[in-house]
Amino acid sequence: MGHALLGVFGLFLLNTLLYGHAEGPNKAVVTLQPNWTEVYRGERITLRCEITDGGDTEWEYEWRTTSSEKPPDQNKHSITSVTRSHSGDYRCKGRKNHTQHSSTGWSDPIKLTVSDRPQPVFTVSPSWLSAGASVTLNCSVEDPSAGWRFYWYKRVPDPLGNFYYRYEQLPGSTSGTEQDSYIVHGQTHTAEYQCRAGRGDPEYQSYTSYSMYVWSADIQSSASLTVSPDRAQHFTSDSVSLSCEGNSTEWTVMRSSPEENYLFDCSTWGAMNGSTCNMNTDWPSEAVYWCESGSGEFTNAVNITVQDGDMILLSPARPVTEGHSVSLSCRFRSQTSDSIVFFYHNEKVIQNDSRWELNISAVSKSDEGFYKCRHSGRESAQSWMSVQAVSRPDSSSFPVLLVVGLVCGIVLFIPLIVLLCYRAFKAQ
Repeated sequence: MGHALLGVFGLFLLNTLLYGHAEGPNKAVVTLQPNWTEVYRGERITLRCEITDGGDTEWEYEWRTTSSEKPPDQNKHSITSVTRSHSGDYRCKGRKNHTQHSSTGWSDPIKLTVSDRPQPVFTVSPSWLSAGASVTLNCSVEDPSAGWRFYWYKRVPDPLGNFYYRYEQLPGSTSGTEQDSYIVHGQTHTAEYQCRAGRGDPEYQSYTSYSMYVWSADIQSSASLTVSPDRAQHFTSDSVSLSCEGNSTEWTVMRSSPEENYLFDCSTWGAMNGSTCNMNTDWPSEAVYWCESGSGEFTNAVNITVQDGDMILLSPARPVTEGHSVSLSCRFRSQTSDSIVFFYHNEKVIQNDSRWELNISAVSKSDEGFYKCRHSGRESAQSWMSVQAVSRPDSSSFPVLLVVGLVCGIVLFIPLIVLLCYRAFKAQ
């Protein structure tokens, strides 16, 4: 019995020396380059079958896959443009050349998932500009850690004019940024932004994001939008017109709403007559409106709500200048009552009596915010009232102005003293 065991062990050693073990220490492993958890249609990838501790031995390779695209029997399989048909599990194994008995087992599977080209989710904050505030742009894609770089664009007028535009990369983003956010400083006018993402070499590009706007309610001297009647809320069937004023002779009125991913000009929701758009108010809506000129100017933006209910808040559509008076009122479509009316500022009750008007004698920045009214259980939509600050001289210039004032006063005062002394002397 002992001699038989020694004979079997001897044959085992001889077989190991000549051919290697049938399921020996060599192990097949499938790798994916670039090693991303999710691959998108059109990207370039490489699948490799690597043999651990394979040494300098020449190997033959075999692949198995659940996809409809079987790789050739080589250790490397490059796909220049992946499609959904490449999705599936991939396994491989290796066998030493010129042997029949020395092969690895099948590798563990690697799962390849091919998705459609991504479109970034783009956000801006805040969406309404306030004096001195910066604007943060955010561009997000699935699996953000997978080597993405981000590119940021702003719409600017094309030199051709006549409503032609182009998208210009923001400073410092020509080669993309590793961060998925970008801060814009000093933005004072309404502006449109976009983003996209890219990764790999050669670079694979995502779709461009939907456009997002940063709106300014401040009225500029060169271009402005007026609403008639001047209020933020209207009943359906009300007559409402939007007028563009400024240096340009060509204007169009644009609209953007939360329910719409695309912009629409006046021709789709009203009728343009010269530089004035007459709104169609047959249906309820809530949207932001602004004017654009053929040369690329933007006016102030206004938020207008059209209600099909029977109560609205009458508040100014355009900013109120700091220090001026303003009156807000609650209106029914067809009836009035003398019972208690509640006025709210940022969800806090600030007046509750039988008056249907809320009067502020001298508006300040603290009065800026959302307003609404409630009566007999019914509530209006809320509207934002913007307060435009009065420009004041820089505090650093105050000493200069003081010195100049004193000098001017002395210069004027000395001749007066001389004149009085002369008259007194002459009288004597």
